Amino acid sequence: MLLPVFCFSLAIALGTRYAEAAVISTLDDLVDKSLDFVVIGAGAGGGVIANRLTENPNVSVLLIEAGGSNEGVLDVAAPGLQNFLLNSAWDWNFTSTPQIALNNRTLAVSRGFILGGTTSINQMVYTRGSSEDYDLWANITDDEGWSWDNLQKYIRKNEQFTSPVDHHNTTGQFDPNVHSFDGIVSVSLQGFPNGIDNRTIQTTSELSEEFPFNLDMNSGFQLGIGWVQATIGEGTRSSSATSYLGPSFISRPNLYVLLNTRVLRVLKTDHQQSGFRSVEFTQDAGVTTHTITASKELIISAGTFMTPHILMHSGIGDSEELKSLGIQAVHHLPSVGKNLTEQPIVRNKWLVNSTDTLETIARNDTLLAEVTEEWERRRMGPIVDPPLSFIGWLRLPENSSIFQQVPDPAAGPNTSHYELILTNGALSHPAPATGNFLTFSTSPSSPTSRGSISLNSSNPLEYPLIDFNFFSTAFDRFVVREAYRNTKKFLAAQSWDGYILAPPTNATTDDELDEYISQNAADQHHPVGTAAMSSKSATYGVVDPDLRVKGLVGLRIVDASVFPRLPVAHTQVPTYIVAERAADLIKDFWGI
Repeated sequence: MLLPVFCFSLAIALGTRYAEAAVISTLDDLVDKSLDFVVIGAGAGGGVIANRLTENPNVSVLLIEAGGSNEGVLDVAAPGLQNFLLNSAWDWNFTSTPQIALNNRTLAVSRGFILGGTTSINQMVYTRGSSEDYDLWANITDDEGWSWDNLQKYIRKNEQFTSPVDHHNTTGQFDPNVHSFDGIVSVSLQGFPNGIDNRTIQTTSELSEEFPFNLDMNSGFQLGIGWVQATIGEGTRSSSATSYLGPSFISRPNLYVLLNTRVLRVLKTDHQQSGFRSVEFTQDAGVTTHTITASKELIISAGTFMTPHILMHSGIGDSEELKSLGIQAVHHLPSVGKNLTEQPIVRNKWLVNSTDTLETIARNDTLLAEVTEEWERRRMGPIVDPPLSFIGWLRLPENSSIFQQVPDPAAGPNTSHYELILTNGALSHPAPATGNFLTFSTSPSSPTSRGSISLNSSNPLEYPLIDFNFFSTAFDRFVVREAYRNTKKFLAAQSWDGYILAPPTNATTDDELDEYISQNAADQHHPVGTAAMSSKSATYGVVDPDLRVKGLVGLRIVDASVFPRLPVAHTQVPTYIVAERAADLIKDFWGI
């Protein structure tokens, strides 16, 4: 949603006005600049790299972002308005290929087209994942630096846990011993209570064996149901743009930020056959192009979709696939674009006996204006929180029939098979004409289906082909069916008596549930793995454990595309963690 009338005044009110010297308005500002590093993409990965490298005043960095500024965008800043950002001017507005298992439906695929990348438009959930996830990464890459214990210092550097905006007593809602209070990105618990809080907590007591309460899912042990922690500070979104690229950082004289700029490809430097330190870009949809060269490295942080897109248009990928599109192959790396991993999600809407849900606000423009005004004036009210209230991470029983067909795909016995998300309705447009709902979403947290990113043509301005290949394995379909059945058990607890009026479907058999899932599943906006890291000796993968593109010099990747597996987490925090370690790897390599 665009709000041009009051963008400037709101930017001042939000305190997000940036120093003019850092954000480059014309390319003339780059003439005669010596650049040590060029970073492509200003999301969770790129923001961290730009910040950490420019801590050294003798290191110069250019950060290139395809989208515009986050400055003064109300829907970005106010957490509860997040749904209005989907399919907006701040979204890349990708579309998937037809998904065979979803009745050939195409899916709307959202990624942030704005400073801060997807951290500026996501649901702000703060989840690290299971300790077993990272220990498995360390095993895959033969690099203990990626283990849970060795990543703790980077987790701490990233996080600044803060009091919720209403300053309520948070005892029993999180474990302060596993959090950092002096990092960069603000994290807090919910700041406005809602009608499902007590019912949810009571259910974890009533049905404690099946749905145990977890005091803090970010301790490394995630199983159970717990309060949502979110990247929010004082009722306002804390993104890569407002934290790592906040006013005190983006004004550094050695950091240059170029907005509204599409990177087309990376190029070989003249003096080195395997060296890639130049980047070609456009600011006018390809009418004119420009090239900039870094003296040390290019770092691609364009995300799981656009990082392989840029690589393949640069001739880096599967040689035969590139040649079939008329792209000259310069480096055969067949894993580029493969291994796409994403969570399919079904947002199950249960009709409830209540008017205290977000649909009541969504249907009433006057009420929406009132709660928005309350947020602008006092940073209070229902839109200080993201749309989520609680998250559960649970496992299938060990004797589940599916394990007679396939091995357990989770990273370990304390890592979940599926995720449950409880939301007190939805604040979005269009709102349902009638009814109030509890949204109880289900998704596989350890999915086994793998898709791909490929090219549609040799034109780098065309969007890539995104094929999630959802439900191409028996496990994924099985676990989503069982997850839905378990939501029915959860809501059958006494604490929900008189509250639930009707289920989202009357389906009960496997076939009926499969059809319901096929009609309603979507992507959860957690894509990873399309430039995956592997050990230095592995013949597959795109980057080594130091995140350098295999077989090339001067080119590194720092974003969620390098994840070898999807961690059981919403992916912004794992990306921050990877980027914090990557910054140290780069500093150590160059002695800066």
